[in-house]
Amino acid sequence: MKVTIIIPNYNGKHFMEPCLKSLAEQTCKDFKILVVDNASTDGSVEYMKEEYPEIETLVLEKNYGFSKAVNVGIRHADTPYVLLLNNDTTVEPHFVLEMIRAIERSRYIFSVSSKMIQMYHPEQIDSAGDLYTVIGWGICRGAGRSITNYTEDCEIFSACAGAAIYRRELFKKIGYFDENHFAYLEDIDVGYRAKIYGYKNVYCPSALVYHVGSGTSGSKYNAFKVKLSARNNIYVNYKNMPVLQLLLNLLPLTAGYLVKWIFFLKIGFGKEYMEGIKEFATCKEQKNAIQPTSSAQLLQD
Repeated sequence: MKVTIIIPNYNGKHFMEPCLKSLAEQTCKDFKILVVDNASTDGSVEYMKEEYPEIETLVLEKNYGFSKAVNVGIRHADTPYVLLLNNDTTVEPHFVLEMIRAIERSRYIFSVSSKMIQMYHPEQIDSAGDLYTVIGWGICRGAGRSITNYTEDCEIFSACAGAAIYRRELFKKIGYFDENHFAYLEDIDVGYRAKIYGYKNVYCPSALVYHVGSGTSGSKYNAFKVKLSARNNIYVNYKNMPVLQLLLNLLPLTAGYLVKWIFFLKIGFGKEYMEGIKEFATCKEQKNAIQPTSSAQLLQD
């Protein structure tokens, strides 16, 4: 097998059937599925045992969040590639094949992001990979735009982990998903680290995925999501930028945080946004500003 498809799940029983049905219809069968359950209380584990006994399910003792769930899956896998897939997705029949083809184009590719389409608005893009801006915003590339856009393969800042394939062995070199994130921006963080080490993250427009969006958190904006995203937004910069770069970008980063706070204040989440900023100080990981002397040195096997 070339690929382990890792599906993190938390109370997503209602999503599992369409997701797994679409995987059963893949033209490429060179994969196995691993579900990592974050202590669901909706009967997800029992459902998987009864309806899909052939699919391995790892059950965690509590809800550790996205980052730890996928790390458990990645460490458990024994295939060259791991493909992370949200439970609230369905994929086109050539999805796995196109993802494998894309990542095998170069051994310097760490991750490949698919073309994610909005499930209930299939004329619009959900994500064509992730951007990271000078004002410190992580942005879903192409979100809300027509699916007629973003039709070319290209290099991106990072892959959206909702439907992305990764070279498993490289996690041992650059580090796994940061579990301090719990959820949100953990994919930008790991993609950032891959770039620091000289690897590439690319976009594959022929790998099509339909995504409900916020299937676990429940809505686009909620207190939980706003607070975590605010905290993690600063954390990504703190970990990955050297001091000089942080100083040079201090004004645009501060402006970016201020604009976001004003936006969330207007829609009723200003308090949660500020709580996330304050909580950043409790993250226990130390700054990880890795400065490669050369890409060639870091890419040696």
